[in-house]
Amino acid sequence: MDLTAVTGYRRATTRADLALAPGEALLAGGTWMFSEPNRDVTGLVDLMSMPWEPVEVSDAGLRIGATCTIARLLAEPQVPGWPAQALFGDAANALLASFKIWNEATVVGNVCRSFAAAAMLAACATLDGTVEIWAADGSVRREPVASLPTGNGTNTLQPGDVVRAIDLPAAALAGRTALHKIALAELGRSGAVVTGRRDPDDAITIVVTAATLTPCVYSFPVPPSEDRLVESVRAAEGFYTDALGTEDWRRHVAGVLAARVLADLMETDS
Repeated sequence: MDLTAVTGYRRATTRADLALAPGEALLAGGTWMFSEPNRDVTGLVDLMSMPWEPVEVSDAGLRIGATCTIARLLAEPQVPGWPAQALFGDAANALLASFKIWNEATVVGNVCRSFAAAAMLAACATLDGTVEIWAADGSVRREPVASLPTGNGTNTLQPGDVVRAIDLPAAALAGRTALHKIALAELGRSGAVVTGRRDPDDAITIVVTAATLTPCVYSFPVPPSEDRLVESVRAAEGFYTDALGTEDWRRHVAGVLAARVLADLMETDS
């Protein structure tokens, strides 16, 4: 889709360059920006020229920079002791997107769009991700990935705010993970996605996305029974109806998928 109203383009190389003039919008991978008319956008400020590392590994965990594409994250070598890295591939395959999109779309962009079916958002929320936000007023704040969305396609970001990076703690990356999804069409957008993590101390985290307007996170210090988990998931608020599924269908299948995720997490290693 042509952005017919755009008359200006500039590359950002410093934080000062991120200050937006009226009509300007931030551009990273651009896979959403160029898929819509966005007639109110008259200028683009390219983040991909910022001197940020796409991925940084440390003893504290994994930092995913705002310029990191999905393909780049998937190409990151496996870190010993971090089996949860496998969740990135599962999430990428849950997206309604080809490998061509993976090469352009950024992980942070998927999180910032905050669509209900944003699978990279689901993965980062499951791994206790935190976003570092460079606010338009010059301050810096941090917020859990799971609380960033306020609805399907809306979030807590203010005009001019930039998500600098997503930080995933090493403790969460040490867990084993699982993902199950369902859609009404074989290649359609997910109607429900359930992700889960089992930590070395047997604590369980379950996250429901796509079926609900915002991520629903369930934390259990010890593995719950299947009945308890399903009951908790189906009691959540935020299930909704659209062309890709009804509220009652989403509520039901979320429980089914949660049970499957729990079963995967509880499997003993062969």
